[in-house]
Amino acid sequence: MPWSNQNGGGGPWGGGGGNNNQGPWGQGPNRPRGGGGKGGPPDLEDIIRRGQDQLRGLIPGGFNGGVVAIIVAIIAIFWLFQCIYVVQPDERGVELRFGNPKQEISMPGLHFHFWPLETVETVKVTVQQLNIGATTAGSSSGLMLSSDKSVINVQFAVFYTISDPKAYLFGVENAAETLQQVSDSAMREVVGRRPALDAFRSNRQPIETQVLNIVQDTMNRYGAGITVTGVTIQNVAPPREVADSFEEVQRAGRDRDSTIEDANRYTNQKLGQARGDAARIREDAAAYKNRVVNEAEGEAQRFNAINDEYSKAPDVTRKRLFLETMEQVLKNSKKVVIDDKQGVVPYLPLNEINRPAAPARQGG
Repeated sequence: MPWSNQNGGGGPWGGGGGNNNQGPWGQGPNRPRGGGGKGGPPDLEDIIRRGQDQLRGLIPGGFNGGVVAIIVAIIAIFWLFQCIYVVQPDERGVELRFGNPKQEISMPGLHFHFWPLETVETVKVTVQQLNIGATTAGSSSGLMLSSDKSVINVQFAVFYTISDPKAYLFGVENAAETLQQVSDSAMREVVGRRPALDAFRSNRQPIETQVLNIVQDTMNRYGAGITVTGVTIQNVAPPREVADSFEEVQRAGRDRDSTIEDANRYTNQKLGQARGDAARIREDAAAYKNRVVNEAEGEAQRFNAINDEYSKAPDVTRKRLFLETMEQVLKNSKKVVIDDKQGVVPYLPLNEINRPAAPARQGG
C-alpha cells in the first residue's frame, strides 16, 4: 500500500510490523505510570508528597511538636485579647469575678482582668433622655385623667445620669424600664390632682418639679443608682376623638373665667365705692360731732364767763346783753330811726361809704 513504502511497512502512526508499538506522538499506549518521562502528565501523588515535605520543613520540630505550639500560641493570643478591655471617657466599668461585682469602679482607660474568671460590664454616665408618652397615632400610653375629669395626652421627657454604676447594673433589674414606669406613674399622680388647664398653660413648672421629686425619691428607695436631672413636658393635647368637644369645653371654661373676673372686678369697684362712702360719712359724722361738742363747750364757757361778770355788775352786764342781742337781731333788717322831737330821722348807711362805686354801664 502507499503508506507501507513510506513508513517501512508500519502503520500510518509510524509503527512497523512489530518492533515498538509507538504511535504517531512517539509513545505507545502501554507506557508505565509514574515514570515521569519526558512529555508525560504530572504525577499527583508525587506532588502531594513533595508539598508535605516542604511543610514539614517550615514547622519547627515537625508535625509532632509544631502544631501543638501553634495551637497554644493562638489560644494565648485569644485569651490575652479577651483579658484586655477599654473603658471610654463617657463610660464606667464594673468587673465581675465568678458573677459577683467587685467594689472598685473601672475609670476610663485600658484595663486588665482574668477572663473568663472575670468579666466586665460598662454603662454610659452622660446625661440620657427617656421619652414617655404617646408618639404614634392611636397609642394610649400617654392618656391621663385630670382632676376635672378631662382626658389629656401628655408627652414628656426624663433626663437622668447614672451616679452609681454598680447599683444601676445589679441593684434593680432593668433600671431603665423601672425608671420609665415610675416616671409614668408619677406624672399620672400629679396630673390627676390638678385641672387640665394647668398642663396646657403656664403652670407646667410646678407639675415638672413635683414629678421630678417623686421619681427621685422612688429611685432612691429602689437603690437604682440613678440621678434624675430634669423633667420636661413636651406636648399636651386632647385625644383626637374628643378634640372638638374638648375645645368647646375649654372655650366655655374661658368664658366662665372671664365672666367671673368681670363680676369680681365689678364687685371690687362697688365695694370700694361703698367703703369710700362709708368712710366719708363716718368722717363727716365725727366732724359734726366735734363741731357741736366744741360749740356747746364754747357756749357753756361763755355763759359761765357772763355769769361771773353778771354776779359782779348785774346792771352793766344786763345792759350789755341787751345791746348785743339787739345788734344780732337788727343788723340784717331795714331800720328806721324815729326821734321824739324830730320825728323820722333818715338812716345813713355808713357801711356803704367805703365801698367802691359800681362802674356805670355803657349804652349800646
